[in-house]
Amino acid sequence: MSDLAHVLVLAGGLSYEREVSIRSGRRVSEVLRAAGVVVETRDTDATLVPAVLADPPDAVFVTLHGGAGEDGAIRSVLELLNVPYVGATPDACRVAYDKPTAKAVVRSWGLNTPDSISLPKETFHDLGATAVLARIVDRLGLPLFVKPSRGGSALGASIVRSAEELPAAMVGCFAYGDTVLIEKYIAGVEVAVSVVDLGDGPVALPPVEIVPDSGVYDYAARYTAGHTEFFAPARLSPEDAEACAAMAVTAHAALGLRDISRTDLIVDETGRPYFLEVNVAPGMTETSLLPMAAEAAGRDLGTLCKGLLELAARRG
Repeated sequence: MSDLAHVLVLAGGLSYEREVSIRSGRRVSEVLRAAGVVVETRDTDATLVPAVLADPPDAVFVTLHGGAGEDGAIRSVLELLNVPYVGATPDACRVAYDKPTAKAVVRSWGLNTPDSISLPKETFHDLGATAVLARIVDRLGLPLFVKPSRGGSALGASIVRSAEELPAAMVGCFAYGDTVLIEKYIAGVEVAVSVVDLGDGPVALPPVEIVPDSGVYDYAARYTAGHTEFFAPARLSPEDAEACAAMAVTAHAALGLRDISRTDLIVDETGRPYFLEVNVAPGMTETSLLPMAAEAAGRDLGTLCKGLLELAARRG
């Protein structure tokens, strides 16, 4: 049995990614119980704070995706309650969760990231959508990748291959947030690199290559079994795999992250990796990338999660 007497897994929340979060929380709870840990799973509702105050857990594993789960809000509450948790601090979450800000930070550390423009809804409307979008196409070229500046699971994201497709892509994106990030589309191999730190410094797990049947790694491709083919480790040369690992570890450090993260990359035809975004609460479902990477590394997921909780408990 574990020295952890009482562990809390937070799952659910009220973001667009609630169902994915519930699945992540269920998976983490299952593997922890298999590793001998006593686990309680809770949603983030009005009962959470009284329950934590009445029976403080040794540590919390946050499997909330989007919104409060990744923008630092729930972690701020956990700190108010003096409860240790796995993952990045609230300040680091706020920086990483905002994609344009994260891109600016990692670029300042020398990492490649696609050229981009972020555009708030107000600017899009006030300055005239047609004129603004025409200048974006002139500046970045085509194709483009459009996604909300915050959030995950590819909700609201799309590839734009012609100027005529851009207005509809923008409107669809605004349904999930008030600011859109428009990036130059980089063709290549889509790769995710998970980083874990059990107290001896951040280490990259094997990169996972993502090959969606539709050609786009959208919500359905991410969470529907059989819609995407994964290769763990990725089918990269040793040199390219090493470059991806180095980029993920650097992004983890540059953004001040802790314990666990996942960096999404594109490797172009020359082998050059580009940073796309980082996730401070990586998915832990049956089709998620961190569990695949852990398996490729020969690591038991339950043992890994248990180790992260034990580290958090010692820190607390």
